[in-house]
Amino acid sequence: MTSSSNDALPSVEDRRARPHGVARWAPQSISGAEIPLITAADAAPVLPGLDLWDNWPLAHEDGRTVVHHGRQYWFFLSAPRFADPGQRHDAARIRLVSLGADGWRDHGNALPDGFNPGTREWAGSAVLHDDGISVTLLFTAAGRRGAAPSFEQRLFASRGRLGNDGPGEWQAPEELVAADGARYVAAREAEGKPGLIKAFRDPAWFRDPQTGERHLLFTASAGWDDHDYNGVVGLATLRDGVWQLGVPLVEAVGVNNELERAHVVVRDGRYYLFWSTQRRTFAPGGVSGPNGLYAMVAERLSGPWIPVNGNGLVAGNPASEPTQGYSWWVTGEGAVWSFIDHWGMRGRTFEDHPELLRSQFGGTPAPVFHLAFAGDRVSIAG
Repeated sequence: MTSSSNDALPSVEDRRARPHGVARWAPQSISGAEIPLITAADAAPVLPGLDLWDNWPLAHEDGRTVVHHGRQYWFFLSAPRFADPGQRHDAARIRLVSLGADGWRDHGNALPDGFNPGTREWAGSAVLHDDGISVTLLFTAAGRRGAAPSFEQRLFASRGRLGNDGPGEWQAPEELVAADGARYVAAREAEGKPGLIKAFRDPAWFRDPQTGERHLLFTASAGWDDHDYNGVVGLATLRDGVWQLGVPLVEAVGVNNELERAHVVVRDGRYYLFWSTQRRTFAPGGVSGPNGLYAMVAERLSGPWIPVNGNGLVAGNPASEPTQGYSWWVTGEGAVWSFIDHWGMRGRTFEDHPELLRSQFGGTPAPVFHLAFAGDRVSIAG
């Protein structure tokens, strides 16, 4: 797979113009359903000794979760259990874990040592192609191998095969597509504050059932506006073996800096575009919502997109535990996966209780819940 960033590239004179056809997410207020409280029993680690967070399944091209010899195969970001779990982002590796009738099974790091062209492996997606054997693992290479640590982000994919013990036999990763600086900021910051760094990450595979075209969705920052809070959901399309950048699907300039881990689920002929975001990434002085799962809906990938539930919020952390979970991923079956973040805080702060940084960080999968879809309404099922 080779890449191109020249699809309808704006001229120098038009670089500051908002691209035509981009949907805007700018709700006047945000409220909605709350995710049930996470308990101590929920926080039991899947892999003791490791923190696990952002996760995604091996999925068929039509979005269904793959079940191979009775097992689902899940990819997690992983790191050793540091005293400060915030350090995990600087040591992230993709871990392959499978789930079957006997529970979880650890398959080790998904990619070999020294394989990643960056210094850390951040989130992506994985697809089993229609031949039933070929697999593509898409991921974010953070930093650059051999260079000083940075927040540079690039989109890569590695091709592999589905064997008896799951996906593997990975080939050398290839860069998918690069930011053009006009529609998308090139995320190359040497330093940054969580929630405020610029983005070009989280590649999510999607095959459009209406057209058969293959696409990537990704977390990005608007190239045409230098507002501190300028998050967008980016899009690229595979044409003749070349990934070509398109205009963003959704922008939140002046509203929110991070529309993370965007992905599309098709249900009853409608397209549901999901993403995660946090209260801290909303622009100060404006509308603010909880850490939660958000979405917009359309009748086709090109839009027009409208917020589900009137404001975009599908489900948020409960007000009493605003940081209990994060990074929600909706499977083709409508199941919602995430990880346990800082749970059971009971209003306590890290300033007063620094020991809670470690003791109340889950670092393991959160309880799964399911969604009910009804046109432009999406709710927690049951």
